[in-house]
Amino acid sequence: MGQMTNEAAGGVRVKRNPAAPVAIALVLTAAIMAGAYAGLCSWAGSRTTFYPKETISGVNVGGLTVEQAGQVLAGSLPGRTLTVSPVQTAEAEGWLPEAAGASITLGELGYTAEQCPGIAQRHFDDQAAAPFLSRGARVLSLLTDSEGNGLTAQDRDEEVFRKGVARLAEELAMEPVDGSFTVLDDEILLTKEANGRSVGEEGLALVLENAAASGETEVQVDMTTHPAQPLSIQTVHEAVSGEMENARYDKETGGILPEKRGASFETGSAQRLLTAAAPGETVSVPADIREPEITAEELKAVLFRDLLGECTTHVGGTAARVSNVKLASDAFDGTVLNSGELFSYNETVGQRTVAKGYKPAPAYVQGETVDEIGGGVCQPSSTLYYACLLSNMEITERYAHRYIPAYITRGMDATVSWGGPDYKFTNNTPYPIKITAKYDKGYLTVQLWGTKTDDTSVKMTYDTLSTTPFEEVEQLDPTLAPGQRQVKVTPYTGYRVKTYRNIFDGSGALISSDVEAISDYKHRDRLVLVGPPKEETPETSAPVVPGTPAEQEPAPPASAQEPSVPATGPAEIPAEPEPPVEPAEPPAIVVIPPSEE
Repeated sequence: MGQMTNEAAGGVRVKRNPAAPVAIALVLTAAIMAGAYAGLCSWAGSRTTFYPKETISGVNVGGLTVEQAGQVLAGSLPGRTLTVSPVQTAEAEGWLPEAAGASITLGELGYTAEQCPGIAQRHFDDQAAAPFLSRGARVLSLLTDSEGNGLTAQDRDEEVFRKGVARLAEELAMEPVDGSFTVLDDEILLTKEANGRSVGEEGLALVLENAAASGETEVQVDMTTHPAQPLSIQTVHEAVSGEMENARYDKETGGILPEKRGASFETGSAQRLLTAAAPGETVSVPADIREPEITAEELKAVLFRDLLGECTTHVGGTAARVSNVKLASDAFDGTVLNSGELFSYNETVGQRTVAKGYKPAPAYVQGETVDEIGGGVCQPSSTLYYACLLSNMEITERYAHRYIPAYITRGMDATVSWGGPDYKFTNNTPYPIKITAKYDKGYLTVQLWGTKTDDTSVKMTYDTLSTTPFEEVEQLDPTLAPGQRQVKVTPYTGYRVKTYRNIFDGSGALISSDVEAISDYKHRDRLVLVGPPKEETPETSAPVVPGTPAEQEPAPPASAQEPSVPATGPAEIPAEPEPPVEPAEPPAIVVIPPSEE
């Protein structure tokens, strides 16, 4: 079909454009919409209330005045709770199973009720200050449920916010808990280690700030894991297994070493239980537990509290001998023995040498009296032996002298010699004991201090089983004047003595009486040197010239109520003897506790 034309007057033909009405319509529509949008923008700018459906951090304030919006916000925002949890899982990180998150309110983060009027005002001011053309767009976007306004840093009390972040970081953090164990009556409790964790405050603050802006109530934060020290079953075994030990005296520091339990358990099953346990979980392992009888606290209260026994002997002889007695006594004065420990006289006193200050003094060597370095050190060992008997100690090694000494009751002596006989005893009490030795004005006193656990006492007695008298032997000495007689060797009577340890209870009743030792003391004949006979006179028997007091046999103590010692080796073994004691010296003095009198 051809284009239609109309002829006007004068014969002019006019063309028609069919698109023109559409264009006009579009222009008119656009003009109308622009006018309507402009009207909307104008309307939005003239409002004294928030736009319809407007929200602030999820709180609807649409159509409300600033004052009304502030009140609504104050009733909603501060109490809103944010729950913060770690990105990681407790199982993967080895934390405690109950290690979840923590929570905090917006009010604790500084979005307080006092801040809410200001929050409403700032957001309304932002609405009013928006460019003219954007106002209508905002109104239209709210009609499509577009995202509302979020809280900003200006909306909070910054000091309160920082304090809230710090508190939440502390609440989310956990200190690592090292693996541990506890010993009970019949079991060992094993606690598996649990790792610790922490969160940086700056990172946490950013997460919380974003949550406040978006209106979210549940957020996650990345944590840093801090490993704990795992529990080793081998360490537990080394710590608790073995023999039970009571508290004891520390000889190096003078303090008290703590007690130790004895325990045994099956390590394989213990390891399986611990491996299967959750972090921080405690499992029970059956064990054989042996509790100590004496704790450090108990020992401290009774340490060296009681005098167990003592002995005092008179120290005679030369000044050199007295010096040796004092030197040897000082060497063991203050010695402490814990329960079960052994005392050795030779090991404690050491070798008697000139360098240590020991001097030549009379001693027995192969039956003869000679001057020897350290002569006299048997008197401290004998005095100690007697004190040990009265203390009811366990005598481990003791030898009697070759000849009976006069400074102590027969059967109660203990000879010693470096490289030869030794005196030893064992502390058979459950508590430490201390040995003290003191020389004063010619007397040596040895005491044993410890802890009495009962009211028993010891009394030593002896029986003389046999006596071997000495004889007088003459020996020609041409250097002497004719008819002259001189005692060369002083005599000793021989004895065989049995000693008894008698134990009495507190009422004085005899509990037991046991043989302690049998001591054999040799006899020694008197040797008299005789000059050649006189030729010019008939042979006559010249009377023996009495010797000096030192040449006469010392009278052994006669008391039968003194302590004695068990022989643990042949009494015949040569030992470092004491020199003969002159009869003019005072008799031996033995101090017996009042219970023994």
